[in-house]
Amino acid sequence: MEPMILPFSYPQTDSTEFTDQQQLTIQEALCILESHIRTTEGLTSSEKVKQFCLLHGADQKDEHFSCLFLDNHHRLISFERLFSGTIDGASVYPRVVLRRALELNAAALIFTHNHPSGLPEPSEADKAITSRLKNALNLVDIRVLDHIVVGSEGTVSMAERGML
Repeated sequence: MEPMILPFSYPQTDSTEFTDQQQLTIQEALCILESHIRTTEGLTSSEKVKQFCLLHGADQKDEHFSCLFLDNHHRLISFERLFSGTIDGASVYPRVVLRRALELNAAALIFTHNHPSGLPEPSEADKAITSRLKNALNLVDIRVLDHIVVGSEGTVSMAERGML
């Protein structure tokens, strides 16, 4: 049975910093990237992943936690925003992430969330939830490839920093 692929939803940004035309351009870029990620050999470039995550979250006024659910070849099954919070945090529940990964038959995940402050430096809470999620998913042989923290000042890959 093929994994269920949900329609890709493009979140509307909360920012008033972009004009309608700029918002449309961002949405078109997301469509192009998402299409490319689904049809290529997989997510093998951390730069491509960071660019994708940056487009999805850098301008948000509240914190959002999302997952890229991947197949065994690291091709995108689905990108979903699972949790939303406030200006300085979002509650993330490992059982929800695990349940969704199993529903989609994902073999690997990449987490991403934004920091509305603009600074993409991972916090101690970010490191702790990444560890909890990784441990929970490891129990059912789902790999965690990365956790990308996004801010208006750039992105940080926790995998590149050796934090996974």
